[in-house]
Amino acid sequence: MKKRPSSILLLLLVFIMCIPIIFVFTSSFMNFDEVRESFEMILGENVSRFIHWRIIPRNPSLRSYVAIFFDTPSFFVTFWNTIKIVIGILVLQLLFGMPIAWGLAKLKFPCKKVILGVYIILMILPFQVRMVSEYLVLQNLNLLDSYFAVIFPSGFSTFPVFIMYNFFKSVPDEVIEAARIDGASDLYIFLKIAVPLGKGGIISALVLGFFEYWNILEQPMLFLEDKTLWPLSLYIPNMNLGNVHIIFSSAVLIMVPSIIIFILGQEYLEQGIVKSVVEGGEYEKKKNN
Repeated sequence: MKKRPSSILLLLLVFIMCIPIIFVFTSSFMNFDEVRESFEMILGENVSRFIHWRIIPRNPSLRSYVAIFFDTPSFFVTFWNTIKIVIGILVLQLLFGMPIAWGLAKLKFPCKKVILGVYIILMILPFQVRMVSEYLVLQNLNLLDSYFAVIFPSGFSTFPVFIMYNFFKSVPDEVIEAARIDGASDLYIFLKIAVPLGKGGIISALVLGFFEYWNILEQPMLFLEDKTLWPLSLYIPNMNLGNVHIIFSSAVLIMVPSIIIFILGQEYLEQGIVKSVVEGGEYEKKKNN
């Protein structure tokens, strides 16, 4: 009985947090006229009126979804642009992030703590601090206005390295030493021991990376001038009044991949978050001591 009030409060908070999703989902079944009527204040057609929204549309319709699938090829262009960008970034993070995280976690070399500290500092720096330097580097490499302008800077992000580092650090040193005594090479140890034992960190880093780069906004806005290269994150903000009726249905379709990835990787995601918090707290304690 003592848990009941807290459970009710938790359910209420969950419902409040889900209101935007419910709003978008139900609005996606509105027809063109109802969208204009309900949101004309936002559209700038009648600023004297307030927004009014119905949980259930007056005349539910699938026309907006039909319009996307059959009359809006630009949506699929931006969709595949996003797929290319996200896959490119995650592949780079796997190829370079895993060995770097393993090296920082288990190998001994000079200035190791300094390098780890630099990684942590770079991780907390916002894009606004780095964007000028990144733009100049990409310009000198002639990579601006291409997929690589977005893929390369994000592909070498320090955040997935930090997450995988915490998992690789927990690999027992005894297991590594036993493998070396049996004649295993460093590459074999990394592929057959480190990667399987650090699978939780690798998958959680990929899941978090997918969430971040599926909705990437500032980098393509700054580095991509060709609109045919734009991802989904720039599709809805550039809609005009002529296709306003598909805004909500587009938003629903954009959310679907994120929801699927979250369901599939929820367990590993929770492990990664907990591990990062615990290891981050221990690092701060050692630093202060």
